[in-house]
Amino acid sequence: MNIRSYIAENRARFIEEWASLIRIPSISCQPAHKDDMLRCAERWRELLLAAGAQRAEVMPSKGNPFVYAEYSPITYSEASSSPQGVPSPIGAAPPTVLVYSHYDVMPVEPLELWHSDPWEPSIRDGRLYARGADDDKGQAMIQVKAFEYLVKNGLMNCHVKFIFEGEEEIGSPSLEAFLEEHRELLACDIILVSDTSMIGKDTPSITTGLRGLAYWQIKVTGPNRDLHSGHFGGAVKNPINALTEMLAKVVDDKGHITIPHFYDDVLPIPEAEREMIAQIPFSEEAYCQAIDVDATFGEEGYSTLERNSCRPSFDICGIWGGYTGEGSKTVLPSKAYAKVSCRLVANQDHEKVSQAFVDYMKSIAPAGVRVDITPMHGGQGYVCPIDIPAYKAAEHGFEVAFGKKPLAARRGGSIPIISSFEQILGVKTILMGFGLEKNAIHSPNESMDLEVWENGIVAVTEFYRAFNL
Repeated sequence: MNIRSYIAENRARFIEEWASLIRIPSISCQPAHKDDMLRCAERWRELLLAAGAQRAEVMPSKGNPFVYAEYSPITYSEASSSPQGVPSPIGAAPPTVLVYSHYDVMPVEPLELWHSDPWEPSIRDGRLYARGADDDKGQAMIQVKAFEYLVKNGLMNCHVKFIFEGEEEIGSPSLEAFLEEHRELLACDIILVSDTSMIGKDTPSITTGLRGLAYWQIKVTGPNRDLHSGHFGGAVKNPINALTEMLAKVVDDKGHITIPHFYDDVLPIPEAEREMIAQIPFSEEAYCQAIDVDATFGEEGYSTLERNSCRPSFDICGIWGGYTGEGSKTVLPSKAYAKVSCRLVANQDHEKVSQAFVDYMKSIAPAGVRVDITPMHGGQGYVCPIDIPAYKAAEHGFEVAFGKKPLAARRGGSIPIISSFEQILGVKTILMGFGLEKNAIHSPNESMDLEVWENGIVAVTEFYRAFNL
């Protein structure tokens, strides 16, 4: 039986199993749902075993539990095994694929904006609506159902391991320690992740790069209390004035970031990749209209799509201080604050950039104020080569499923765990994501296009059938 026939025959069961996960409100940022996190992990364990995993268990961590499962096309009696029972050798045929996903979801508020119960899946207009429909229960189910088809039909040619976590939506605080502790258990040749998006339903794409992140909070302190702006204005440095003057110097009028040595490790965009980016359907006019701006702005010499994916950026995310209530209050404030961030590109080290920013801001601080900068969090960028066997297998999978070769596209967002995989496990990640902008992840009325979902199962199936080292 081919994969599309298998999907058609089992569609109702697939959707009900997907729904059984969605009905569990696994919101990681709310302590009240701690029991739901364990329930969701246990449900995934059951589904992975039913799909054909030879072993599946819920493993504890400092936070929410992990779900680990494994399958080998070599029977356990034939394989020499590690102490954990993982067949070897890793790196020889058949290759080992580690599938990563997360089972936690975002809160659903504001509830009044949902058109149906966020915890009870609703199918309409060819889409399934619910929290987690896409991010990431729907996309994880794509992986598991492709795995199921191959195992049940005797076609799986890889060792497969699954690691599902319950803290991705809160920054994966337990993941790095778990990876360090279980390096041998998680050893693999490639990591497969479905937690990203495509350019469009008719424009399949594979995410080949993600930007890193550095984030800070700044406090500028002037006088020891708020002062009367008439008595002190013009005689004492205003902390808000000082802060805005400093921040205005970070980016020049050509979109160039002025932090010393900021660009030292920034690699140029390969010409072949620039040509690929130029093929992505994009209208500058429609882009501006959608966000109601007159024009785009960014680093001189690069297109909008290059600027928001392959080049670094600096943004003031929030700024406050002084009096902001109703009416007027003529004060010279004692303190001013800002939250700022940089999106970084592959090869830039977020800790190195973070220190460079701190040093730069303190060097340009005017007399009369004190500057305190607190690094908040950060992560490395990531780029996947498009000439490795796993990428070629993913490319083949998309082409079979969607009828056209996928574009290679970097994305402007950050998924710090992807760089953690590379740093700790020493392997690359293939980002086979099937989300669409229309899916509204994290928002009311999150959904998944059912045709894309089924095509995703086909694409992952074909990935395995084509993957060889």
